[in-house]
Amino acid sequence: MTISRISVAALAVLSTSALVLSGCSSDSGGGSNKLAFIQGVSGDEFYISMQCGIEDAAKKAGASVEVQGPAKFDPTLQKPIVDSVVASRPAAILIAPTDVAAMQAPLAAAERAGIKIVLVDTTINDPSIAVSAISSDNAGGGAEAFSAIQQLNPSGGKVLVISTDPGVSTADARVAGFSGAVAKDSKFSYLGVQYSHNDPAEAAKLVTAALAKDPDIVGVFATNTFAAEGTATGVRQAGKQDQVKIVGFDAGPAQVKQLREGVVQALIAQQPGTIGTDGVEQAMNAIDDKPVTKTISTGFHVITKDTLDGEGAQYVYKSSC
Repeated sequence: MTISRISVAALAVLSTSALVLSGCSSDSGGGSNKLAFIQGVSGDEFYISMQCGIEDAAKKAGASVEVQGPAKFDPTLQKPIVDSVVASRPAAILIAPTDVAAMQAPLAAAERAGIKIVLVDTTINDPSIAVSAISSDNAGGGAEAFSAIQQLNPSGGKVLVISTDPGVSTADARVAGFSGAVAKDSKFSYLGVQYSHNDPAEAAKLVTAALAKDPDIVGVFATNTFAAEGTATGVRQAGKQDQVKIVGFDAGPAQVKQLREGVVQALIAQQPGTIGTDGVEQAMNAIDDKPVTKTISTGFHVITKDTLDGEGAQYVYKSSC
């Protein structure tokens, strides 16, 4: 999951009850070819990149797709969208649930209504109601983030994780992957995870406070877009750019800018477009009573400043389709 790259100022002017319509791919589909994609949050480059893959695949399949997302990564804002979409009776819903528990009942109700559910990126406590679940290897990505910090700090030291909120499946898996990898290297000391509530300003405060308490921190893993943005700000404000190595998850424009500037040393990029195309394929298979793949794990790619304008360029997220 990436979870968002909307500025705090922009969020302030959005009604928390607003449903944001992002676009439709085609007018050719209808009935059994009607799909819906419910993003984790609108305006996020990760979900925009996924949308591009979904729309392209839907067009090729002769299906239509309506795309909606809440203004924030928040189940209280996503649930009304799900309820509205269910009332419109699409053949399938592709969704990135914003909470493993809170989105269980709304999606179970959709499944009981005969709508095929495909989980893209995030998941729920009981994913058995979905015909397919497609996501990155988030635990592996967390472990890879620690590997990057290891290479940047071969002598070891204290490391910290800044995440969003507990209960977000992808972020929880990234934390678990990172902490598990740290435990295997005695040169490093794990200071635990702190939660920024998807707010870059809060992430900056957490990092500033952590560095005041433990001024010898050598690395921070930021599990999503907001966490990476705020972590970089906190490290910069503390004047620790030369000491603290930051590895961020996701590769939106803000993270790429930080990578170019040397504030962030590595990015773990997902493949949201692939998640989207795989999601449409599984949805259409389910609609057409063809075999589906229950679980699909997509890869990730480590981008550094040295690879950003080379092989890493293809993994940078899109701002529009």
